[in-house]
This record gives sequence, C-alpha cells and structure tokens, in this order.
Amino acid sequence: MTAPIKRHISLQPLSRDHHDGLLLKWKINKGISKGVELNRIQKYVDWFFTEHLMPHFRIEEEHLFSIDAESLSVKKAMQQHKELIDLFNVKEKDDVTLIKIGDLLEEHIRFEERVLFNELQSKATEAELKEVEALHHKGVSCDVVEDRFWM
Repeated sequence: MTAPIKRHISLQPLSRDHHDGLLLKWKINKGISKGVELNRIQKYVDWFFTEHLMPHFRIEEEHLFSIDAESLSVKKAMQQHKELIDLFNVKEKDDVTLIKIGDLLEEHIRFEERVLFNELQSKATEAELKEVEALHHKGVSCDVVEDRFWM
C-alpha cells in the first residue's frame, strides 16, 4: 500500500480545491447519467469555471509555478490549464465536451497532486509557500447553488 502524500500545510487549500474539481467530474457524470438537461449542467460548469477554477489557476500560475517555472512538470501543468480553459470556453457544451472537461480535469488534478506539488514543495522556500497560502481565499461553496442537478 502506498503511503499518503504529506502535503505542506501551505498547499493544502489548493489540494482542497482539487477535491472540488474531482467532485465536478462526478457531478457532470451524475447529471448525464440521470438524463439532466445539458444546459443545466453547463450552467453549473460555467459557474464553477469562473468562480473556482480561474482563481485557482491564477494562484498556481502567478505564484506557485514560478518556484520552478522551467521544469517540465510546470510546463505540462500550464499546457493542461490551457487545454482546460479552451474546453470550458466552448459556448454550447454537448455531453462529449462535458465528459472531456471532467476527464481532463481529473487527469490534471491527479498529475498536480501526485507529481507537481511534490516537486514544488521540495524546492520552495518557506516564504514562497507562505505567500501562496496567503493568496488563497476560499470562495463560495460549490454546493451552494440553486440547481443541484446531481441530487
């Protein structure tokens, strides 16, 4: 059995954001499997992108990734961010696009949690990690929305 990853306390809020991202994939899949109208799912996905994902990406890109900006892992994460932004920006999302968003988001989160964050926390100074932590402001809960289509 693999030992759990010991995440630096300053990166734990970003890891909790990742949990919300994994839940987004589950919500998308649940909504599709229940035959929920795609516009309802899309509305939530668009809200999640604006309110949660983009602020999260900004913290990572502007503060965390600069710890080792030239590493292949950071470059991979930046490319995944771009691909995710492109998918989220599709105006009329069909079920295939929504599933792609969930799948790529999960792949990206697993990569950051298992590889990138470990690399960065081993290279970062305590001051760099504290700066990242200070910038993170938890937004509105992902479950405080009118249309809980996944229920």
